[in-house]
Parts: sequence; C-alpha cells; structure tokens
Amino acid sequence: MSGRQQASKYRLVGVACLYGYETVTVRFAVLSALKGGKVAGLYFEDFEVGQRFEHLVRRTVTETDNLLFSALTMNPAALHLDAEYSKGTPYGERVVNSVFTLGLLVGLSVYDTTYGTTLGNLGWEEVKFPRPVLIGDTLRAATTVLSKRESQSRPDSGIVVFDQRAYNQRDEEVATCRRAALMMKRPKA
Repeated sequence: MSGRQQASKYRLVGVACLYGYETVTVRFAVLSALKGGKVAGLYFEDFEVGQRFEHLVRRTVTETDNLLFSALTMNPAALHLDAEYSKGTPYGERVVNSVFTLGLLVGLSVYDTTYGTTLGNLGWEEVKFPRPVLIGDTLRAATTVLSKRESQSRPDSGIVVFDQRAYNQRDEEVATCRRAALMMKRPKA
C-alpha cells in the first residue's frame, strides 16, 4: 500500500486530533512508525522533489481561535483583539494573529505528509503573509516538495524541504513558507 493510500485510510486518526486527542494519537503514531507499523504520514523515501499535495482538510478560523491564541502567546495587539480599534484600520476589522495562521498552514498539511513520520521541524524560511486572514475565513493548504537529502548525523532519517501555501475561500494566497522537516526513513523489515 502506498503512503498516499495509507494517508486516506488513516485520515480518521487525524480527526481525533481536532477533538483534543492529539497527544495520545501522535504518540501512538510515532511509536507505531518506529516499530514498523502503519502511519498516515509519508516516510523520507516516499517524497519526490516536485511532488505536490492539495490538502483536503480545511479549517474556518473562529474568533475563539484568534482570541485564545493571542492570549496564550501574550500578544495584546489591538489589531487582533479590539473590534472597535480595528474598524479604523485599513482592514476594517480584526486581523487573525499571523503566527496562528502559520501554525494552521503547517497543521493542515500534516495528515497527508508528516503525521507520525516526522522527528521535528528544523525551521521555517521566507515566511510571508501577502493578505490578512480575517475571522470567518476558511483556509486550505498546498505543499510542494522542494528538496530532500540524507541526514548527515542521523542515518535513520532525512531532511525534506517543503514549500507550503495557504489560501482563503476566495483562493487568495494568505500565507507562504519554506519548511524543513527531519523525516523518518522507512523502518527496516
């Protein structure tokens, strides 16, 4: 079974994350992968340069998302929290915290690409927000594999660089980044 077929078959596992079971589910997925079990994500060997993913999972950003994320990250910017202040800005309403937008962009990609097979993000480069995300926007994501190489320090893994892009319901690009991830290699049988 290909990694793509596994991603579809095990997509339901990803739904558990949306309802607060992420810690247990992610631990299970990573332990399963390390033991050679089935996971939804793709292994290092499964990625090909130029490969593109149009992620099926979409997410509508709520006022609660923006408020809670801004509070948890100690960001008191009126642009995110004050509806009256925001009426006087060029946007005319509150703008969603851009760090939330970046996290959501990456999160929307996980089920199809790295769920249970990543050992961690190594960094983000060229992060851009060409348009603001507003409360009520529904985001979708697309990922393209830019490069991959063997890890020099870990023979059991490799590094994959992704170009990731988020779009709103009007198909306007709202976020882009280049993300490097440390990916597990397929366990030896």
